[in-house]
Amino acid sequence: MKVTRILHAKRPNQGKLAALREQAKRLGQVRSEVWQRFGSLQGVGVSDRQIRDAWLGEGRAFLVSANAWKETLRDAKGDITANMEAAKVKARRCIGRHTQDQAEQKRLFTALKINDWTSDPYLRRVMRRYWMRGHNHTHNQIIVRSDNYTSFQLGGRTWIKIPGLTKGQRIAIPLNSTVAPTGTLRLILKDDGRLEVHYTIDAEVTQDCGERTIGVDKGYSEVLVDSDGEHHGPELGALLTDTSDKLKAKYQRRSKLRALANKTRNPRKREHIRRFNLGRKKLDRQMDNAHARIRDTVFQAVHDVVDKAVVIATEDLTAPMAGKSFGKNVTRRLTAWTKGVIAEALDSVSSRRGSAVVLVNPAYTSQIDSRNGCLLGKRQGDRFHCVDGEVLQADQNAARNVLARLTDPDIERFTPYRQVKAILQARTERLRLRLPNPDSSCSPARALSTESESLKNHHEQLCLGF
Repeated sequence: MKVTRILHAKRPNQGKLAALREQAKRLGQVRSEVWQRFGSLQGVGVSDRQIRDAWLGEGRAFLVSANAWKETLRDAKGDITANMEAAKVKARRCIGRHTQDQAEQKRLFTALKINDWTSDPYLRRVMRRYWMRGHNHTHNQIIVRSDNYTSFQLGGRTWIKIPGLTKGQRIAIPLNSTVAPTGTLRLILKDDGRLEVHYTIDAEVTQDCGERTIGVDKGYSEVLVDSDGEHHGPELGALLTDTSDKLKAKYQRRSKLRALANKTRNPRKREHIRRFNLGRKKLDRQMDNAHARIRDTVFQAVHDVVDKAVVIATEDLTAPMAGKSFGKNVTRRLTAWTKGVIAEALDSVSSRRGSAVVLVNPAYTSQIDSRNGCLLGKRQGDRFHCVDGEVLQADQNAARNVLARLTDPDIERFTPYRQVKAILQARTERLRLRLPNPDSSCSPARALSTESESLKNHHEQLCLGF
């Protein structure tokens, strides 16, 4: 599988950085035009080579080398395609929820796959909902093809030479590594003066995962909780809360300074505040460090899970939490929640280590008693209160329900949540009939115990596929 490696320039020359920034700015204009003209329906089914040939036929001229703008065009069109494919995932989920006919589902999925959806009114409507026109705000990147740069060793480190704006002249960049990059390079110029060199390599796929099948539930105070009750990455919640609260206080102070700068009539004071108090270099560096710590915590937690399991059942971490209402502080902290990073880590680590991630239907997994599989109980924070008085750890209870959903014969991944609720209510009412008669001499405590035991046996049968 492909993985990205990042190298950093070692004390780059400021004159060279200025030349690279000018080149990146001009290439950003090319990228912006590609997004503006081909970032919607007009770009569906059009390849970057077709756009390139059309521009060459028109005699288009750019103030950069031909290889530079062609590679930027290819990269921008690839980003547009990736953006469209991400919208297709949401469209397939929508089709699975609202279209129950298997033949019609197959037709719609096929039309999406071969980009024949533009002529179908329903698919156009669905794609317009999830695929918004994109715009480019990237003016700090340079794409260099593999045959358009050279590398050499000097002074105990690797150097690369890339084309500049002047024909025949190359810019030499020292790197903080002795390993020479390979393949296509992506140079990213940071606002704080740093220069990053990104390239991809083929990572070896190993088979060193566990042998079990487990379910996991995402959390806020921890990265994941598995069906065994083990908490992975318990420091995530404190890290996210600390980062979010510090960012809140910092932006509040910056807002006061910005208001002061806008209010003052002294132009020197206004410029001084904007230059020395409202810059982004230090803030961006702090955010990069915080994001690096979060990613490190998440990936370590996922490696711990893969150490145990060959099959990991989880809900779709990219789906939004619709219908949820939280307070201001909780909403702000959940906005910084790294569900995307967790999903990326699960996919990346499991692929490299030979395990499989299976997505299941997440509807009502946190509201079901994992001992019986029915809607009997209530979740309050980190506790799940059962009907018989027993209290379970809420995240572990949800992880067990996710694991059971993996083999549930009635609930598939795209089963609508209303239908899921109806199935669970029918199971609950059907099994309630097994309770002793309320007018009998059986005590309430014994009735609850009997109900719990009967529901547990039935849930075990469901998990086994009976």
